[in-house]
Amino acid sequence: MGLSNYEMAAKSENELWKRKITTKSGMMKRMAKKAQGKMNDLIPEKIHLVMTESIKKMVEAALYGSEYLTKSQVSTILELEEIEMNIRKKIEFYKKTAAIEGAGTGAGGFMLGLADFPLLLSIKMKLLFDISAIYGYDIRSMEERLFILTVFQLAFSNDDKRMNQLVRIENWEKDDQGSNEIDWKILQQEYRDYIDFVKLLQMLPGIGAAVGAYANFNLLDYLGETAIQAYRIRYFNEKS
Repeated sequence: MGLSNYEMAAKSENELWKRKITTKSGMMKRMAKKAQGKMNDLIPEKIHLVMTESIKKMVEAALYGSEYLTKSQVSTILELEEIEMNIRKKIEFYKKTAAIEGAGTGAGGFMLGLADFPLLLSIKMKLLFDISAIYGYDIRSMEERLFILTVFQLAFSNDDKRMNQLVRIENWEKDDQGSNEIDWKILQQEYRDYIDFVKLLQMLPGIGAAVGAYANFNLLDYLGETAIQAYRIRYFNEKS
């Protein structure tokens, strides 16, 4: 059976997206990355410890806990267009939730700024679990939880690591996923490098609330779009 018009458009978008994310970052982005590394050295060790511990607990919960389980799974008889329509509604809900949370913690200064990090992580993981369930996958299985964490790494990694995660996703059905475990130390390093700077700005008096709302809204938007494209890869691989 051939692809529907929506599926053909989605497949084209997916190919364009893969080319985009596999293009090496430009000079300005690499310079910003270097500057960010210097900024990271100025961040108090207490903040680094909170970030590291939050990510470790998030990974462990995502792999072994039930915190992110969705009550019911969406029927796989839905067409891709209907599935993704439901997903985009879910993404909009989580973007607004994250923005409200970011504004509230950003307005509270240093201590509430620290609280934002684990709260935002929890919102992101809940979104990924919901997206997986809407696509019809069994989020209770270890394989699916590993895939969710791979999508998370794909979204929040540098050029080289992002390529590795994309290859894993493209070959997901072929590989032995039981032995394909997540290295949470690498995950937390990449994630911290990705958002440390904006989280530091969020703790500054006067601008913290605006920065928190804007940053969280856009981070959830980016994560949601990355997840859609990652699941499209699996969808079209399974149809071929």
